[in-house]
Amino acid sequence: MRRLSELPLLVILLALAALAMLLPAGHAMVSADYRVARSFFYASLLILFLTAMIAIATANHRPRNLARSQLAAVVLAYVVLPPVLAVPFHDAVQNTTFMNAWFEMLSCFTTTGATVYDEPSRLPASLHLWRALVGWLGGFFVLVSAIAVLAPQNLGGFEVISGGSVGRAAPGTQQISRIADPSERIIRHAMELFPIYGGLTLLLWILLLTAGETGIVALSNAMATLSTSGISPQRDLSEAVSGRTGELMIFLFFFFAISRRTLFTRLPTRVDLPLWRDPEVRMALVCIAILPLFQFLQHWTGRFEEDQARDLVRALRALWGSLFTTLSFLTTTGFVSEDWQAARLWAGPGSSGLILVGLALIGGGVATAAGGVKLLRVYALFKHGQHELDRMILPHVVGGEGPVARRLRGEGAYVAWIFFMLFAVSIAATMALLTMTGLEFEPAMIFTVAALSTTGPLAQVGSDAPLSYAMLDPGAKIVLAAAMVVGRLETLAILALLIPDSWRR
Repeated sequence: MRRLSELPLLVILLALAALAMLLPAGHAMVSADYRVARSFFYASLLILFLTAMIAIATANHRPRNLARSQLAAVVLAYVVLPPVLAVPFHDAVQNTTFMNAWFEMLSCFTTTGATVYDEPSRLPASLHLWRALVGWLGGFFVLVSAIAVLAPQNLGGFEVISGGSVGRAAPGTQQISRIADPSERIIRHAMELFPIYGGLTLLLWILLLTAGETGIVALSNAMATLSTSGISPQRDLSEAVSGRTGELMIFLFFFFAISRRTLFTRLPTRVDLPLWRDPEVRMALVCIAILPLFQFLQHWTGRFEEDQARDLVRALRALWGSLFTTLSFLTTTGFVSEDWQAARLWAGPGSSGLILVGLALIGGGVATAAGGVKLLRVYALFKHGQHELDRMILPHVVGGEGPVARRLRGEGAYVAWIFFMLFAVSIAATMALLTMTGLEFEPAMIFTVAALSTTGPLAQVGSDAPLSYAMLDPGAKIVLAAAMVVGRLETLAILALLIPDSWRR
């Protein structure tokens, strides 16, 4: 273990990627799809050999700033790994370009779930398994890097509650011992988290199987739920055999993307509040309570037939479709309930998929696999705005709730506002680049939000007409690929890497 922790992080990730290729190779072999099996098996051997050569060449390399090098490795992982992951995929898929294969793998690894292969039947089951596995591993990588690399440097949302400088370790997050080495910290957190992450995936897989779902579909949907990638061998959940029973099981597991405290047993900051009083949980409950209820009550604002208003079954279907889809897009998973269309018809004219765009922008919890602005930042801005309104009525009012709440309303809200502005600038820049490739305003906006919030399925339901990634030209795909990386890593982490250490003192 000691020798393993001394290897560069990228070398370890390349070796894990090569070993992961053996799973679809074995599945293809069992399914008698020997061409796909050869593609993955040969690619695995080749990449393992090259990784071993790189490991030997870099065995004695010791960076001057180990924490900064780990942050750089996290950023470079989204540059180096997708082309490597695309090698067997491109060889196994007939009549496709390497750019499409690279875009697909980058989308999976960033847990975006945007696919250029609109027809699921075009890909064999082993390739669907590979897409889901890459998304699942990408979600695990996000969790480990968030708690082991970003949190100690006050990045990834932890800057809102830590009170320290962005890009620098906050007081109390550093450990005065040998285990504080960033490489060992990554391995230690990965070993602690993997049984929880893998166990929850296995549990959901078994539950979906008991609901009647087929093996690969159940496994892919379980992986997509825990990683929030939304990658499935099916077009949507309306094709699932498990039906609403499967949706209910998936719905319960969405809550693991709401708060980091549902997965991590040890956090870099002390938390005394019970889970139901956690700011992220409370903010999420408000969203999934108000928005479906508003859409449900919108039915009676229009003119409808009398018998339709008294249809209880149709009303319950509409309420469930709205509730499930709301939480799905809030966690940036992107699964759409089979009753979502019924919910839109129930709400009547004016019910638009743009509400899902707003939910994807909000995003899930800090240090989870969800993307978006994150619930904790939204909560900090809400509490700051609430306090400012109180000061307009009582100018000398003093905010209570303890030092943590005051820091959240003060420094936390300030940093959250900076991130929100950077996120808005990223949206504007990405939209401008997409419109330069020939896209109109609304499709450019939908694609941009889908990429930056890592909610690829948003393109299918964000507008009145479904949008297709396959119809984009290479320039637009490159822009969206860059947006996926920025949305996954967050602009503050990228800026912290680019800014010299002397500027952050």
